[in-house]
Amino acid sequence: MAFASSRSGDPLPLASLHQLIDLAAGRPPQERQRLLLGVADLYHSVGGQADAPPALTEVFIAMVRAAEQDIRRVLAERLADAAWAPADLMRLLAADSIEIARPVIAASPLLLDADLLALLQDASLEHQVQVALRPDLGPGPARVILDRGEPAVMTALAVNRTARLEARDMTRLVDKARSIAALRAPLTRHPQLSEDQALRLYAWVGDALRQAISQRFSLDAPALATAVAAAAQEAAGITPDEAAARLAAKLHAAGQLRPSTLMRALREEKLDLFIHALARLSRLETEALRRALRGDSARPLFLACAAAGLDRAAFPALLREVRQLNHGLPHDPDGEAWRPAERSATQAAYEFRLLTAPEDGPSV
Repeated sequence: MAFASSRSGDPLPLASLHQLIDLAAGRPPQERQRLLLGVADLYHSVGGQADAPPALTEVFIAMVRAAEQDIRRVLAERLADAAWAPADLMRLLAADSIEIARPVIAASPLLLDADLLALLQDASLEHQVQVALRPDLGPGPARVILDRGEPAVMTALAVNRTARLEARDMTRLVDKARSIAALRAPLTRHPQLSEDQALRLYAWVGDALRQAISQRFSLDAPALATAVAAAAQEAAGITPDEAAARLAAKLHAAGQLRPSTLMRALREEKLDLFIHALARLSRLETEALRRALRGDSARPLFLACAAAGLDRAAFPALLREVRQLNHGLPHDPDGEAWRPAERSATQAAYEFRLLTAPEDGPSV
């Protein structure tokens, strides 16, 4: 405690603490390292960033700035997971050379998303890769990595199985694998890879990875063939609506189109596929379904889903997903007044046509 207080027990003035910097400057490297580590222990013992005198914090950071690289590396390894260290010091070490920064970026609880975003913006490629590898990386920095599109950093993100990727960002990462081969192998093993994403990835990988995907998800041959065909259609430059129509047709022909496909399409943010799949399952016209999605009542959509064989209990969740993708439509001014009595699929289709018929009359 000799560094922190005088004989009377009062804190030493700033000038006395600054003598530590002068003392360190005149010592051999090994002694300077011991002195700096001693200051770190002192800082911890007096309460760390919560209770340490501001003067001691200032001197601690100043001594680190003046230390040789090898000493800063030893200190970074020692403080990497310390919650009591000065946050400014950890930001300083995180922006240092990568040998010093690596353990800090990987483990420091004091680095916030804003600090990680600053590193992604201003630091070297090696620092960015280390950010992408950080355990439990948040969705904000992960999305920025995808926005920047640097292949090496996105590959590190794909390797990081603990990164908290949102579903839409995972889909973006899978889509990047079409042109960045290094993403493919880690994505086939990624715990957040969904079956739909796996089908998409399947079309772009080699035989060994295709086998790994099919074994992991127990995918059948028709679904895999459909995925390959859909990727080929995209490469041919067809519109998203055309691609959705063809994919729905192929799934239907292969016996893979089911009411559960509707919810899966919505959760993958594929509204076009939802419409074409619903048209196939319900045997209703796509234009009539589009009118239903623009309507002032959810009743026509409910009838279309009933005609498609969707369970009544699943419709409220489906309606929420549709509205998220469709600017809040269809409206539902009467709450759940869209719930009619039980209808057969045939009855539901008939009522749907009556409700959505154009002005020149229904086609029944």
